[in-house]
Amino acid sequence: MDSIVIQGGNKLNGTIPISGAKNAALPLMIASLLTSDDLILENVPHLADVESLIRILTNHGVDYKVEGKKSGETSATGRTIHFKAGEIVDTTAPYELVSKMRASFWVIGPLLTRMHEAKVSLPGGCAIGTRPVDLFLECLSALGAQLDVEAGYVIGHANNGLVGAGYRFPKVSVGATHVGLMAASLARGQTILENAAREPEIVDLANCLNAMGAKISGAGTSTIVIDGVEALHGARHRVLPDRIETGTYALAVAMTGGDVVLEGAKPNLFQTALDSIEQSGTHVETVENGIRVHRNGNGILPVDITTAPFPGFPTDMQAQFMALMTRAEGQSRITETIFENRFMHVQELARLGAQISLDGQTAIVTGNEYLTGAPVMATDLRASVSLVIAGLAAEGETVVNRVYHLDRGFERLEEKLTNCGGNIERVSG
Repeated sequence: MDSIVIQGGNKLNGTIPISGAKNAALPLMIASLLTSDDLILENVPHLADVESLIRILTNHGVDYKVEGKKSGETSATGRTIHFKAGEIVDTTAPYELVSKMRASFWVIGPLLTRMHEAKVSLPGGCAIGTRPVDLFLECLSALGAQLDVEAGYVIGHANNGLVGAGYRFPKVSVGATHVGLMAASLARGQTILENAAREPEIVDLANCLNAMGAKISGAGTSTIVIDGVEALHGARHRVLPDRIETGTYALAVAMTGGDVVLEGAKPNLFQTALDSIEQSGTHVETVENGIRVHRNGNGILPVDITTAPFPGFPTDMQAQFMALMTRAEGQSRITETIFENRFMHVQELARLGAQISLDGQTAIVTGNEYLTGAPVMATDLRASVSLVIAGLAAEGETVVNRVYHLDRGFERLEEKLTNCGGNIERVSG
């Protein structure tokens, strides 16, 4: 099993190209099930989760083709992939595929609305919480789906197709909003989704669906209106830049010091997180080709954060921000409101010398002037990259084990950091 070895203490200087967003690419790829025409997605990141979803889609009969590299493109250029679900040959998503990635459960929406049937394995729990699918099923039931759970599978039928309806999510759910959007796009009549997620990835999916002929308005607000259409056609769509990757590298610069341009980043996708990074004493400014982040000489100030649905501070940056606060000049409080069990990185950060105590959903972090390198173990995707950030600033050598988590969500992490002066390499185990 691979590990990442980091020699800490180097500042980061240079340019880091930001990849396409994993959390946007996955629902966009699933949307290919809604049409028999080509859906062409640009700027698709090369990640383990993307490859897993490709295998799931091909199981349903989706053909795909990766465009060859064009003149002037580099390794930093995202891939362009053609998806074509000309004929869906299998409406079952088996456990052995769905268990590898929770987002694959989302195929239930397109399958029900296009094929009027679906049999999709329950995704089960994960390291950061149970994340049940009840909101998905309630939304689909409101649209007329008949759903049963048998032997670990959700079996759904909509013999006469889905029918538009009003549905209010009892709590905000990004995944359930994605599924509701896709399912309602081909439902008869109008669907109104209230208390919908407002994340940029929701807007990206709605823009793509509209390019395919859907009639969706209100994406990015808490009320989304979908007027169902009889069929969708093909389209070409570019995946938006990854705001979580952008924030992660911004925090790495804040942690180590230095001056880095995050090329292709868009500040409006995560302004709350950028504000918190600035409050830590790090300079952030918008430049022509992205965002410039620099911290030279000044210390790290303590900042309190509370995770919340967009436009609040994203839960997917909580662990990375905690890593930064381990070296702040004072005490900070980090409150997690989205997922239970999302403080498992605390014990690993403590191995590097961090002083963190837990009080329910809140972590109290007392900053240290120094961290010391040590072997640590990654528990999930965001926790693993928080350990990388800490290791970049720690004295001596840090070894991050179980880094397969990183490959799910960060494209060419070691290369991007090395190119900016980080001393980091992957070691095959």
